[in-house]
Amino acid sequence: MSRTWIVNAALPVHYQVRVVDGVFNPTNRALLEAGATQRTGTIRRLVVLDAEVERLYGVQLRHYLQHHGVKYQIISLPISETEKTMDSVFAVVKGINEFGISRRHEPIIAIGGGVLMDIVGLAASLYRRSTPYVRVPTTLIGLVDAGVGVKTGVNHSAHKNRLGTYFPARDTLLDRGFLKTVDTRHIVNGLAEILKIALIKDRTLFELLERHGTTLITERLQGRTPESNRAATQVIERAITGMLEELEMNLWEHKLERVVDYGHSFSPTIEMLALPELLHGEAVNIDMALTTLISAQRGMITPEERDRIFTLMRKLELPVYHRTCEPAVLVDALADTVRHRDGLQRLPLAIGIGSACFVNDVTPDEMTAAATALREMDASSGSAPMWEAAHA
Repeated sequence: MSRTWIVNAALPVHYQVRVVDGVFNPTNRALLEAGATQRTGTIRRLVVLDAEVERLYGVQLRHYLQHHGVKYQIISLPISETEKTMDSVFAVVKGINEFGISRRHEPIIAIGGGVLMDIVGLAASLYRRSTPYVRVPTTLIGLVDAGVGVKTGVNHSAHKNRLGTYFPARDTLLDRGFLKTVDTRHIVNGLAEILKIALIKDRTLFELLERHGTTLITERLQGRTPESNRAATQVIERAITGMLEELEMNLWEHKLERVVDYGHSFSPTIEMLALPELLHGEAVNIDMALTTLISAQRGMITPEERDRIFTLMRKLELPVYHRTCEPAVLVDALADTVRHRDGLQRLPLAIGIGSACFVNDVTPDEMTAAATALREMDASSGSAPMWEAAHA
């Protein structure tokens, strides 16, 4: 006689993402209290941060922790896409062991960009099968993308984010002030993910980027005038709201048709092949440029809308082409995406500006035609792409 046991369980998910100005201001207790479930006699925190963030903010961070009598240990990691590996995860785990945190009451604090937060999130999800952590993003892509979802991950065997988990941070503190020290290229890198949300679901956000894109870059979204402050606030809030609206009902990706995958069908392969030339957002924009042309070829985007999109990409200083965009590479990239999406392309394509649909029939000829058009467009622009200028 055989028996079958069926277990049904629901995992409640509750996490918050909130704007907190002046995270390192000693009068601000948000960092001190974020993610903690109970107060003990001595507050203890393990802090993991990007080595560059430590150079810029290490003194302020230590002053903050000492001001509040926190017993702390700081792990400083050199961070880049090439360092996004299990070795970095193990370095965090080693620090957790040495510090000896309480499993439920002493959250790990991750301060840095998307790569750092992905590494710490994966380590936290694995350590004793779950250890709470708090995110403090210090880059634009961290504020609007990596800092608001639940995915963690590292690269493996030349594949982007091949190892990872779904593990939300207990709390995410968004402080736009960190962007003051972010270089222009990394501001632009984050704007690519904001443009993604604009193209697939928020025409108003697209128009805000059209009107204020240059100022957002110049001012690093700090809002030096009332008008630019309103624009920066609206752009960030609309980008985060749009992302969370799409993620909330599908956090575990049980549904594989996700409009937020726009720009992420070809870009994982392009980004990894181009390392270290392209940043994540730059690779995403190249993907979006390619699929914009595929949409235009299919009549889903008018020539006028196509031109508006590329004009905005240029205004935001984003690259639209890279030499890795060869037909064979794109075919392989889409084949890998099909495996990731359970046997179908489920490729988001823009419909006009501010809407999208999914297709499963993009052909190699369409990809080749789009890549050829992008290469010609790039060659006729007369200026070196940002990725090339940055490494000249």
